[in-house]
Amino acid sequence: MQPIIKIVKGNYGEIYQAAIEIRKEVFILEQGVAPELELDHEDQAVYYVAYVADVAGATARVIVERDGAWHIQRVATRKAYRSQGLASKLLQKIEQDARNQQIPYLTLGAQDQAQSFYQKLGFHVVGAGFFDAGIPHHQMQKAI
Repeated sequence: MQPIIKIVKGNYGEIYQAAIEIRKEVFILEQGVAPELELDHEDQAVYYVAYVADVAGATARVIVERDGAWHIQRVATRKAYRSQGLASKLLQKIEQDARNQQIPYLTLGAQDQAQSFYQKLGFHVVGAGFFDAGIPHHQMQKAI
């Protein structure tokens, strides 16, 4: 089944609430990230949520950087929806939207365990590793 991707700018409404529910499940409950580290810059982002049969299965958010790049953050998929391509479809939609708006490149901080996922989508590692919320990450980018 093809997911339906819904988008909202800002921290309000049912799409935003679905994104928060997914992030709480994945980052706070599964990975043990402190809520104050996970829930930040909420009003500055555009939220993407992939729905399957009216159930929110995956999410990501975008924040515009000073140089015009789109910083993809908080990519998360509920356990029951993993390995179904939802996150890939979300990122493809973000890339399509960025291309339509002539955004120069996409950037994200990938958890090290997820690097191969992003590499398959054309992202490459830039710079040294770092820790975010106690989890090893690397910055990754993709030219549009």
